[in-house]
Amino acid sequence: MLNKKFDIIVLGAGAAGLMTALTAAQRNKTVLVLEKSNKAGKKILMSGGGRSNFTNLYVEAENFLSNNPHFCKSALKRYTPDDFIAMVQKHGIDYEEKKHHQLFCINSSKDILNMLIQECTELGVEIHTDVETEKVVKINKEGAEPLYEVTSVFNSKTSTEKTALQCKSLVVATGALSIPTLGGSGFGYELAKEFKLPLIPRRASLVPFMFSDEIKGLCERLTGLSTPVDIISNGMNFSESMLFTHRGLSGPAILQISNYWNPGDEIIINLLPEINASEMLLIKKIEDPKTSIKKHLNDLLPKALVLELEEMCWPDYKDHMLAEISKENIQNIGNFLNAWSLKPAATEGYRTAEVTLGGVDTDVINSKTMETKDHPGLFFVGEVLDVTGHLGGYNFQWAWASGYSAGLVV
Repeated sequence: MLNKKFDIIVLGAGAAGLMTALTAAQRNKTVLVLEKSNKAGKKILMSGGGRSNFTNLYVEAENFLSNNPHFCKSALKRYTPDDFIAMVQKHGIDYEEKKHHQLFCINSSKDILNMLIQECTELGVEIHTDVETEKVVKINKEGAEPLYEVTSVFNSKTSTEKTALQCKSLVVATGALSIPTLGGSGFGYELAKEFKLPLIPRRASLVPFMFSDEIKGLCERLTGLSTPVDIISNGMNFSESMLFTHRGLSGPAILQISNYWNPGDEIIINLLPEINASEMLLIKKIEDPKTSIKKHLNDLLPKALVLELEEMCWPDYKDHMLAEISKENIQNIGNFLNAWSLKPAATEGYRTAEVTLGGVDTDVINSKTMETKDHPGLFFVGEVLDVTGHLGGYNFQWAWASGYSAGLVV
C-alpha cells in the first residue's frame, strides 16, 4: 500500500527529476517520483543516438539561452561535469570524449539510466510509472509551512486507482514539449499558470529545418549526404556538419543554429569553411585555365552536391573551362559558395526537437535552490525552466545541476 505522505514528491522521472530525488534521499528524506510514461528516463535512453551525450567537459553560462543569462551560473558552479563524471566512474561506466569535448557512453545510454535508478533505489526512493497527475493544491495551515496535495491516477494492467498524496516539497521535473512520444508535455507549464507564475514563450529548438521552395527538392535528392559547414543566423556562428534530409536540413550545425533562428529569418551557409572560394577559383583560372569549376569543387565537396549547385547557381558555365568564365562571374560563384543564403519555411517542430526554448520565467525562481520565490516548497528543475543549452551535453548538465541544487534543500 502506497504511503500517503512524503517529504518530497517529484513529478517526472527524467534526468532532472531522478537527480533531484537521489540528492534529496541522500539527506534521509522520503521521496516519491511520479512518471506519466510507462518507463523512467525515456529521453535519456534515446539521447546521443542511444549512447547518451551525458555532459560536456567545458560548460559555461555562454552555452545556454535564457531571458536571464546569469540564472544558470549558480547551479552550474555548484554541480560541475566533474561531479557527474565521478558518479559515472563510481559505477564503472565506460565513456569516451568526442569532438567539442562531448562525453558519450561507450556501451549504451542504459548505463546512465540504470545508474540513476540504482542510486535512487538504494536510497529508498519510490518510483512509479504510468501515473497521471490530475491536480495539485497548495494547503496553507496557520502557523505551519504549506503542504502540497497531489491527486494522481495510478494505472496498472489490472487496475486504476486515484490517490491524493501530500508532501512538504513538490518538485516539477516534467520536461517540456519536445518529442511527445518520449513523454514530452506541457503539464509543467499548466501547473506554473495555476500558481500564477509567468512563462517565457516556448518554441521547438535544436530542431531540423524544412523548406517549401526548390530547396526542398534539392534536399530530397541529396538525402543522407553530410558535409562540414559554417552557419550563421542572427549574429551566431557554428562550425559543424550539415545533413540533407527528405524534409530539409539537419545535422549538428542546423540544430545549433535553430536556437537562434526565428520564422522568416535567413540562414547563411559557408560550404567551404576556411577557404576563400573566389580566391581559390581565380588562382585555378590562372594556374589551370582549361579545367572546370566542377573539377576543383569535386575535391572539396561531395560530388552529388556539386552537381546540384552547378545546376542551381552556374548552369550556363557548367561545360565551360575556367579560362572562358569572366573574373566577375567566378567571384560571384565563389561568394555563393561561401555565403549560401536560405530561408527555411519552418522547423520540424516539437515532434523531433531535442529541447524546448523558453519556459517558466527564471525571475520568479531562486537560482541557488530552484524554489519559487512566492510559493515555499514548490520547485522547478530541468527543461521546464527557461534555460536551454547548446547541443553537446549541455542540457543534461543543466538537468544534473538544477536537480542537484533543488535536492540539497527540498
